[in-house]
Amino acid sequence: MSFSPQSRVWIYQSDRKFTSTEETEILNKLAAFTNQWTAHGNELLAKAEIRYGFFIVLTVDESQAGVTGCSIDSSVRLIKEIEQEYHVDLFNRFNIAYKVNGEVVVNSKEDFETLVNIKQVTPETIVFNNMVQNLAELETKWEVPFKNSWHSTVFAHLL
Repeated sequence: MSFSPQSRVWIYQSDRKFTSTEETEILNKLAAFTNQWTAHGNELLAKAEIRYGFFIVLTVDESQAGVTGCSIDSSVRLIKEIEQEYHVDLFNRFNIAYKVNGEVVVNSKEDFETLVNIKQVTPETIVFNNMVQNLAELETKWEVPFKNSWHSTVFAHLL
């Protein structure tokens, strides 16, 4: 199934890594959801994946049918159910994900700020920009060096 580069994406970042069992169960739930996801009765061309064990990525190709408020609400409900069932936080935008030696780490904004302060996070550290809007941005602007991300403007006073 090929998705247009303009397909919309939503990224939900967990505050901890899913276990392999959890990942399998969650992927099954997501697949069941995306297979029947509709907008005003029109089937949406959608897929869901988990990247790095931390990120749930929902993708919808709107070239066939556009996403509506109701269809977005139904996806948010599903994510909230996953959050409760697996005791994870998927909506905290103040948790910041970055890479250390190729491994994803998630920290609170305060802890991340400390790491920037003591130069454990450098301008070259790869951070995740979960505000990307579409598939093209996901591929090119999701994993970026700290110095090229919105994070660097938030923490500019520390650099």
